[in-house]
Amino acid sequence: MPVKKVDKIWMNGKLVKWEDAQIHVLSHVVHYGSSWFEGMRCYDTAAGSAIFRLGAHVRRLFNSTKIYKVGIPFTESQIGEAICDTIRANKMKACYVRPVVYRGYGEVGVNPLKCPVEVAIAVWEWGTYLGSDALTKGIDVCISTWNRPAPNTLPAMAKTGANYALSQLMKLEAIEGGFAEAIALDVSGNISEGSGENIFAVMDEVIYTPPFSCSLLPGVTRSTTIQLAEEMGYKVRETPMPREMVHIADELFFTGTAAEITPIRSVDRVKVGDGKPGPVTQKLQHAFFDIVKKGKDPHNWLKFVYND
Repeated sequence: MPVKKVDKIWMNGKLVKWEDAQIHVLSHVVHYGSSWFEGMRCYDTAAGSAIFRLGAHVRRLFNSTKIYKVGIPFTESQIGEAICDTIRANKMKACYVRPVVYRGYGEVGVNPLKCPVEVAIAVWEWGTYLGSDALTKGIDVCISTWNRPAPNTLPAMAKTGANYALSQLMKLEAIEGGFAEAIALDVSGNISEGSGENIFAVMDEVIYTPPFSCSLLPGVTRSTTIQLAEEMGYKVRETPMPREMVHIADELFFTGTAAEITPIRSVDRVKVGDGKPGPVTQKLQHAFFDIVKKGKDPHNWLKFVYND
């Protein structure tokens, strides 16, 4: 989806013009993938513009850098306020928010310690990630030939740019095959996640999702969905899911900041359920959009940008 230019990007404590937000070609991140980032949305809710689960996203950013022994030169509260400042500076009512921490220009070599840690925050307009009718009609996906990393290789719990080289391969494979998205398996052949989404299955009104040990990112929308489902009275089981489970499930859906709650209508051209968004998926969508669209927020998950 094209990114529409806005006025300002936050870089290392200052708001700069969009065109001035640049890095050196010899920055460590360019050569060694040393970046850690977040994706979150600011929604134009009925109660005002609000970021969904700002605190959880910022905390995950700091957790990602902690895994890689990177110290962010700002506090969590400073990053949270900088995100709000960037939205306000661009006068956005609704937008996607991308904070990124990266190793800048210092020395060229695998050793990152003499390269500065820098931070940038960008915002832009962004619609439905997986297609204009993905939320209402569902999407067609495939099982990727690429597997998620084995334990003790690349840390799956860190949202790092390096991990998304694999996501690119998955996405390219899906697009070339005529699918909207791909599902990866873990090293044991169990279901892991999509290229940028967590996955859930519904069987006999029990909701299943893989645990963190199946090489997946701890999604903020994933944890939101689990909580909403349990509040509705559904049993949610975090358990390894064999590959064949996606073919016999009553319902499948992806969750993520970009994907929100997106139904899956087929896997490898095998229809899921009746090939339409199922009732459990629809109930969860309804509960989620009540929060982010209508501003009905009993959990205090919304950070209002202009009203505080």
